[in-house]
Amino acid sequence: MSREEPSVLAPARGLSPLGITISVGVLAFLCGIAALGLIVRMNGGTLWSDSVEEVAEQSVQPPTEAQPIVPDLPPGTDLATLNAREQALATRLDVIEGRLSAVDSDSRVAGAYAARAEGLMIAFATRRLLDRGLPLGAVDEQLRARFGDTHPDAVATIVRAAEDPVTLEDLRLALDAIGPRLAAGAPGEGPWSRIRRLADDLVVLRQETSPGPRPADRLTRARRMLDAGQVEAALAEVSHMPGIDYAENWVNAAKRYIAARRALGEIELAAMQGPGAPTATARAETTQ
Repeated sequence: MSREEPSVLAPARGLSPLGITISVGVLAFLCGIAALGLIVRMNGGTLWSDSVEEVAEQSVQPPTEAQPIVPDLPPGTDLATLNAREQALATRLDVIEGRLSAVDSDSRVAGAYAARAEGLMIAFATRRLLDRGLPLGAVDEQLRARFGDTHPDAVATIVRAAEDPVTLEDLRLALDAIGPRLAAGAPGEGPWSRIRRLADDLVVLRQETSPGPRPADRLTRARRMLDAGQVEAALAEVSHMPGIDYAENWVNAAKRYIAARRALGEIELAAMQGPGAPTATARAETTQ
């Protein structure tokens, strides 16, 4: 018996791995073609949709310049209203500037008055110490700092007077001590000169209201004037007395007293005026 033929019902032999791969690839390619055809049919015969084309066109267009964003004005706002508001703001600014100027002027006026008060306090303290015959102490520095540059001579006179103080009481006591010699006559006066002077004192022709020229009358008036603080008038009376040569020290002391008080008057006047005293114009501007 010959070799048996294969049976029709026998199972076919399996595909090789290469055949399987090729079959899968062909099947995937066919599926892709079918899907592409479906997409073309859905887009009306074109491959890409309109939105994709618009995006592509926008990406190709050159960039445009950015336009400034103008804020929308509130309803009912026009140029006339804006101009009116601008003028109102300008008016308010002018008012504020005027108030600031007034405040600045007030501060300067207050500073000037404060400086004047300080100067007056220094001047009055200096006079008080000199009248009592006391040293200036701490007032000396304040006096030099305040008035040394503008009134150096007056300050120097006051300082010298404070170093060797002379009071009204000192002048009164010294005048009482030298009074008899002032009325007696000058030293070395001869007998004839003395007799002539006494004769002149006996017969005096003058008006009733005029002061008497006799030494005793002059001495009385000098004492009365010292009591009133009128040292210059007392010095004038003593200078006309016959024994003036005995009063050299008293005359020098009286002159120092007068010079110190004149210097004090100059300092007090400068303190009242003040270095920054407000003028009438500045005060008028402040009150407006």
